[in-house]
Amino acid sequence: MYLTIKEAAEYLSFPEEYVQKLIQEGKVRAIFDGENYLLNKEQFNTHLEQMEKYKKQIEEYLNEPIPEDMDVKDED
Repeated sequence: MYLTIKEAAEYLSFPEEYVQKLIQEGKVRAIFDGENYLLNKEQFNTHLEQMEKYKKQIEEYLNEPIPEDMDVKDED
């Protein structure tokens, strides 16, 4: 499925200008049909899956209880 720049920006929650910049820098593959740039939606799936994975890892880390202070005594 192909998206216009506007649709891709909404899908990714990015500004349209940022998506245009990604296209110009060659970081995102796009096809120009004579009027609009079209982006394949599938190329973003891996990125979005990785972002969800990182969000879960950060959430687990932040929800991990803080260990009690260890009573360390200097034995010297």
